[in-house]
Amino acid sequence: MSRWLQSGRRRDICYLLAGSEGRRGQQVKSALESHYGQRIDPSGFYGSLSALVDAGFVEKRTDGLHDVYALTDAGQERLDEHVSWLTEQTA
Repeated sequence: MSRWLQSGRRRDICYLLAGSEGRRGQQVKSALESHYGQRIDPSGFYGSLSALVDAGFVEKRTDGLHDVYALTDAGQERLDEHVSWLTEQTA
């Protein structure tokens, strides 16, 4: 697995982007904060998001005033590999 998905936060970001046409960064951050039950430092969150973009797992585009993020095919493949691995561990 690529080191870019070894972080639980990065994997969670990818899971939130999977199956969508794209989400604004703030929407993803809010969903993670709700799930984790705590505030996430914006610089850490956007650093994780930028690392995923730089690695080619997430694409970033501008929609009006907002940046919108979507999972790439490479990102989806990594998630699928991770799900397969998890399934093997519980079998």
